[in-house]
Amino acid sequence: MSAPENNHRIDYLEFAATDIEKTKRFYSAVFGWKFEDYGPAYTSFHGRLAGGFYAAGNVQGSGPLVVIYSTGLADTKNKVTAAGGRIVKDIFAFPGGRRFHFADPSGNELAVWSDPE
Repeated sequence: MSAPENNHRIDYLEFAATDIEKTKRFYSAVFGWKFEDYGPAYTSFHGRLAGGFYAAGNVQGSGPLVVIYSTGLADTKNKVTAAGGRIVKDIFAFPGGRRFHFADPSGNELAVWSDPE
């Protein structure tokens, strides 16, 4: 990590989760994420960018919007709702693509985007 190209880059994201096990099931079902537990109150995920979820009594909905890319936007939206997520903003077009926003079971808002049709 001490290489110059790693200096000042975003390296890790953390989210609050009211139920760690439910959160793991949701993100596994929708995005196929894998988790590594560090005790009962923390789990981390790994992929192109790593991060984790920490146990919290409630979740405040402010902060940066995390946006995930999908090659099948409608399919991903269906997986979100089937896994217990809530659609916050339905699919809409923006310059460069389309996206929707969802809330996970703890209330964290994220977005999923795809290329234009």
